[in-house]
Amino acid sequence: MADHDPENTTVETALDWHEGDMPYSRAFDDHFYCRSDGRLECGHVFLDGNDLPRRWQRDGTFRIGELGFGTGLNLCETWRQWRESAPEGASLHFTSFELFPMARADIDRALAHWPEIDRERSLLAEKWPDAPTGRVEIALEPRVRLTVVCGAALDSLNDEKEPFDAWYLDGFAPSRNPDMWSPELMQAVFRLTAAGGRFATYAAAGFVRRNLAAAGFTVERRPGFAGKREMLCGEKPVS
Repeated sequence: MADHDPENTTVETALDWHEGDMPYSRAFDDHFYCRSDGRLECGHVFLDGNDLPRRWQRDGTFRIGELGFGTGLNLCETWRQWRESAPEGASLHFTSFELFPMARADIDRALAHWPEIDRERSLLAEKWPDAPTGRVEIALEPRVRLTVVCGAALDSLNDEKEPFDAWYLDGFAPSRNPDMWSPELMQAVFRLTAAGGRFATYAAAGFVRRNLAAAGFTVERRPGFAGKREMLCGEKPVS
């Protein structure tokens, strides 16, 4: 889910539900994920675009940063694949930056669409706070930790110090929410990316690509999901 004017926080909480329990933001006039299959889209865009699970085949903590927690779908699909493939000596810390955290019932309703992530959905819903604010820290299970930083993305990122190994850039569409793809935000993402770390996004707008490249990333275009012509992914150079 995406960043927005803090003065309009009461507006963003308003959701519509479309066919298949698809949440729809009235404020941004946009769906939260691909209408064909958001779970498969997550795998194609965010996991494949970040070369996962291959890159987490190592001991220690693998850190994923996300712009826009939304329903938690990306977390749950990543967590599912992590459980199936991560080595015993590895741990996952998934950190998401979200201005408008959803209610537990809405998260549970949206994610119930996918039986493949029933385990992850139920654990997330069980541990999700009634009124998420500030920095939400949740131990999902041994070796898997979730942090959701509630607030405007740029302010939140400016307070972060430790870099991430992979980024999921998943705000609402750039045409509906350009602030979430601004030069300043992409520079903050670059600063908080480990050398050799990667990003991936469904977005392919020219100004998004230029902002990522200007921040310092090498940017690659790939075929998008479900007939979408392009998506973007890339890497922070090691040197």
